[in-house]
Amino acid sequence: MSTSSAPPSPSVPITPAEAWRRLQEGNARFVADAMEHPSQGAASRSALAREQHPYAVLFGCSDSRVAAEIIFDQGLGDLFVVRTAGHVVDTTVIGSIEYGVDLLNAPLVVVLGHDHCGAVGAAAQALLTGRMPTSFVRAVVDRVIPSLLTHAELADDAGAPRDAGAGPESRTLQLPDDDELRREHVRATVQMLRDYSRSLATAVAEGRTAIVGVEYTLADGTAHLVDHIGEI
Repeated sequence: MSTSSAPPSPSVPITPAEAWRRLQEGNARFVADAMEHPSQGAASRSALAREQHPYAVLFGCSDSRVAAEIIFDQGLGDLFVVRTAGHVVDTTVIGSIEYGVDLLNAPLVVVLGHDHCGAVGAAAQALLTGRMPTSFVRAVVDRVIPSLLTHAELADDAGAPRDAGAGPESRTLQLPDDDELRREHVRATVQMLRDYSRSLATAVAEGRTAIVGVEYTLADGTAHLVDHIGEI
């Protein structure tokens, strides 16, 4: 299929639900190996040279296997992408997402996690072994750990949860399975964006945007909804 068509006119704003539908349709094309590769030709480059009107902010993991425009079959000017290892949040991340919503009027924010995430795995290992990375990778692990602690519990050597009044001896930390850990990190990130940013919370409350949490499966290419705030 030709990739030279210009992007659609931004004159009519789309809703968060319409934006989410576009992403779902694009992912379905990717999974079916029927990509349209929209807005990727010379005409699109020219039309977008002076301004952009992305319909979604995509905040995802930096993993090389999770390229947003590819897995959602989107083109130039469609997605405003912010990426960090483990989709960890800091002030520049929040500022970038606010830019996409408040200045570029994107009606949807997507938090994109994925299976076999190295950052989540490293954080789980740090919790279980007590050994933290010595490089600046520790800054990533430090920001993932709070999400994982939500469902962690102390258990005795036999694996049974201990009473709150029991002593500290022989206690070990237990974590849920890897799938639940990843999804909990996605959910925590969705909530964090709304709770930390007054601007994003206001946009959601006014119906101008929604925040969705999505998990991508590397092997089959599917993107599954995990959580959302706002109407989609």
